[in-house]
Amino acid sequence: MATIKNATDTAALQAADISLRRRIRLGERFIEGWIFLAGLLSIVILLGIIGILLKEGLPVFAHTNPWDFFFGTKWYPVSDPPVFGILPFFVSTLMITLLATVISVPVGVACAAYLSEVASPRVDEIVKPVIELLAGIPSVMMGFIGLALLSPLVQSAFNLNTGLCGLTASIMLSLMSLPVIVSVSEDALHAVPKEFKEASYALGATRWETIWHVCIPAALSGIAAAIMLGVGRAIGETMTVLMVAGGALAVPVSPVDPMTTMTSAIASGIGNAVRGGLQYQALFAVGLILFILTLAVNWIAEKVLDRQKRKFAR
Repeated sequence: MATIKNATDTAALQAADISLRRRIRLGERFIEGWIFLAGLLSIVILLGIIGILLKEGLPVFAHTNPWDFFFGTKWYPVSDPPVFGILPFFVSTLMITLLATVISVPVGVACAAYLSEVASPRVDEIVKPVIELLAGIPSVMMGFIGLALLSPLVQSAFNLNTGLCGLTASIMLSLMSLPVIVSVSEDALHAVPKEFKEASYALGATRWETIWHVCIPAALSGIAAAIMLGVGRAIGETMTVLMVAGGALAVPVSPVDPMTTMTSAIASGIGNAVRGGLQYQALFAVGLILFILTLAVNWIAEKVLDRQKRKFAR
C-alpha cells in the first residue's frame, strides 16, 4: 500500500510540475509576443514617419532646384515666386550644436569621472539625481531661464545689441545635454574592469593619472556614444532655440549673431503654411533633412555602444 501511495504522490507531483511548466511557458510566450509587437510597432511608426516626410517634402523639389534649396541663402516663402534656401538654417544648426557640444562635453565627462572614480557613494547618490533632474525640466522653461537670466549676461559681457544669439542658445542646449552625457559616460567608466585600475596603481600612478590615462581611454567608446547622444539632443531641440537664438534669417558669421535653426524654422513657419502649399512642402523637406541627421547621429551612437559592449565582453 505504501508503495502504491508513493507512486500516486509521485505521479501527482509530476503532473503538477508539468502543468506549472506549461503555464510558465505560456506566460513567457505571451510576454515575448507583446515585446515582439512593441518592437514591430516601433518599426512601423518609424517607417510611417519616413513615408510622411518623403510624401510631403519631396514635391518641393519639383518647383525648387535642389542646389538652390540646400545652398540658397534666402528664405522668402510668401514672395512671388517663393524662394527657399535652407543654408542659414543648416549653418545655424551646426554652429549651435557644435558650440553646445564643446561646452557640455568637458563638463559632462569631468563630472562623470568625478562621480565614478572620486566621489563617495553618498555624494554620488545625491549629485547624480540632481543632474538628471535637468532632463525633466521642460524646454520652454529652459527658454524662459535663458531669456530672463542668461541673455542679459551675454549681452553685457560681449557688448551686443541683443543677448538673443547663438551663444545663448548653445549654453542652454549644453545644460540640456549634460544629463545624457554624464549618465552614459559614468556607466561607461563603471564598466572599466577593476584590474586596469589596480594595475595602474600598482605601477605607481596617481588617481588623476589613472583616470586620465587608463579609465577614460578604456571607456572612450561609451563616452563617444554619450557625446553623440548629447549631439542628437541638441540637434532636435526646438523651443529653447526658438526663444533665445534671435530668429535671424541670415547666414551667421559668429556665435554671437542672432540665428535660426532648422527646428525653430519649422516651428515658427508651419502655423502660417497652407497645407499642401510650397511653404508647407519646404518645411517638411527641412524636417526630412533634420530627421536624417538625427537618425544618423543615433545610429552612430548605437554602433559605438555595441562596440563598447563587445570590448568588455571579452
